[in-house]
Order: sequence, then C-alpha cells, then structure tokens
Amino acid sequence: MVQRIIYLKKYHNSLFLFGPRQVGKTYLIKHTLFPDIFINLLKHNEYLRYAKDISLLSKESASLKKNKALIVIDEIQRCPELLDEVQLLMDEKPEYQFIMTGSSARKLKRVGVNLLGGRAITLHLYPFTHEELGKDFLLEEAMHYGTLPRIALEKNKQSKARLLKSYIEVYLQEEIRQESLIRNIPAFARFLELAAYENGNLINFQSLAREVGVHSKTIKEYFHILEDTLVGFLLYPYKKSHRTKIVAHPKFYFFDCGVVSTLKNELSREPVSGTAPYGKSFEHFIILETKRLLDYHEAETKLSFFKTTDGAEVDLIIEFKDEIWAIEIKAHQAPQSSRIRGLRSFIKDHKRARGLCVCLTPRTFIRDNIEFLPWRDFMKMLTCE
Repeated sequence: MVQRIIYLKKYHNSLFLFGPRQVGKTYLIKHTLFPDIFINLLKHNEYLRYAKDISLLSKESASLKKNKALIVIDEIQRCPELLDEVQLLMDEKPEYQFIMTGSSARKLKRVGVNLLGGRAITLHLYPFTHEELGKDFLLEEAMHYGTLPRIALEKNKQSKARLLKSYIEVYLQEEIRQESLIRNIPAFARFLELAAYENGNLINFQSLAREVGVHSKTIKEYFHILEDTLVGFLLYPYKKSHRTKIVAHPKFYFFDCGVVSTLKNELSREPVSGTAPYGKSFEHFIILETKRLLDYHEAETKLSFFKTTDGAEVDLIIEFKDEIWAIEIKAHQAPQSSRIRGLRSFIKDHKRARGLCVCLTPRTFIRDNIEFLPWRDFMKMLTCE
C-alpha cells in the first residue's frame, strides 16, 4: 500500500473529502479507518434506498447504540439531500464523525444544498505525488501517463494506456451522462480534446467556441463543469502588478498529465527530451505537484501566473503570507538567460519577489539574482515553508 500524505486519523471533525474518480478516496478510508457505517452511493441499490427515504441514515445510526461512531457516505453528490440528515445527527450526536466523499461538487454548489454550515472540514485527495511513490516514481512516466493510482502502479505501458482510455470513457459516461450536466455530448467530447491541446495556455473562449460550434458562454460553462467535477482547475493571472498591460484570460490545467496525453491521442508517442512537448509536460507536472503538496500541507497560499500583452511571462506565482515566489519552469539543466526574461522583469518590478527557476539541473546555482533549482529541491522547499 502506498502511504498517502493526507492522514485522516488526525482529524476528529467531520470531513468532506473531494477528489476526481479513482484517486483512491474509498481505498484510503477503508484501509486506514474503521467505519461503523459505510454507504456507497455509486451502488444503484444503495442509492435508491436512501433517495427514497433519507431518514434511513438516522435509523441505522440509532441501531449502533454507541457514544462514538464513524459514518462514511461515499459520493455524496449523488444524494445531497442526505446532508440534511447528517446535520440533524451532528446536533443529536456531536461525538459522531461523518466523512462525506465526492468526485463532483456541482450538485453541492446548487442553491439550497446544505453544506453543514462550516461544521465539516474540506480536504482534497489527488493522484499520487512523487513523494508518495518514493523509489517507484519515474519522472518521464509521470509526465506522460500521470499518477492516478491504478495507472501509476501498473508496470506495463500498454496496460497503462488501456486503463487511461477506459478512464476517459467512464468519466464521460458516469460524470457527464448520468448527472445530465450537458445535452450535447458530441460537442463536449470535441471540447475536451481541444481543451487538452490548450492545457496550460491562455484560454481563448471565442476561438474554442468557433471550433466546437457552440457559443462562447457554453465554452465557459464547459470549463466550469470540468472544475466542478474536479477534472481540472483554472489558474488566473496575477493582478497585483502596476503594469497596465496584464492579460485578463485564465489558463486551464487538467488534474493529471496522463489524462491530457489520452485526450490528445498521444499515449503511443512519449515526449522526447529537448522538445517543446517535453517542456510543456514538465511544466504541467511541476504545477500539479506544487498545487497538491501545498494543499496537503494546508499552506495558506494563492497561485497565479504572470503574463503581459507584450509577451513577458512567469509560469507560476505563489503568494505566501509574507513573501512572493516567482517561478519559471524549464525542462533544461541550465536554461539560457533569454528563456527567463519574463522572470527577470518580474523580480525587477516586484522587490519582495523571490525569483526561482525550477529545472533539471543536478545542483542549485544562482545567476542574475535568480535561483536555479533541481525540481525535487523545490518541492522540499514548498513543504518546509
């Protein structure tokens, strides 16, 4: 069993545990905790029982006859009405702990859904990090096939590819069709493919709308669906610059590198070191790993990127409480100065900023007031900050 960074036993409050399908939410709970009641709403019969009578939860918990108990509701978004019953039980039995997992926040965001009034802590589970995989971690495999548990633990590359293709099909079927999030499935499938090609780029809503054949408002809604179903996230531009020519559009990153390779139909073509696709995959991996580790360590940070209309760019800005890190990501051992002009420009204009270039150098070195770091050293810095 891979030891996850997130340690559920340390939490005594009730929890929402969110994460995309197949990141291991159910496995983690079943193998580290001992629920008194485990309700799996993905099972159709189980779902029907509670959808017809949510008071079953109170009746079953009463039968436990215990002062303390752990009750788990898996995929709570399938029956959000159960949250009303959970709140009643929280009031009646404050010593009970509830863990509600979910792979979609869409239904839970609707007006009127009870989110327990802040009585439950929200946590996120992601695909494996390099730290969790330890000696089994291979950078280039993670960049190409991603680190979803089933894929990361599979040794055969052909099997990895089959599992990823199946994952995409299941996502379309279960998350989109079953929840009736959209009506035009072919248009959404086309959008998914195009969004993968634009992964990490500025989103041009009008251009995507023309290619998909829908309105730009629909494209924006599609991106929100991907966010709500935890398949990716929007990264917004840094707004605290005195420059007036800052871009306004966000970037979008899928939650896993392997999902992008699959949607682009590039699983049979692994990226070659020194090429642009290799650099994009490395950047994607670093941004995902950064987001995961900061979240797991509950760091109070804000992530953004910097880009001006005249081309100055910094891949990632991390705002800590008392410091700003401006980070350029390069898949080179010694990136040329011409490749980090945007970073030099940013730290010149922002005196509090720390300039970092996360790259493939074997050892740290400093040039022009910029620290060039091995990517693993950068990850250690994140968790020690």
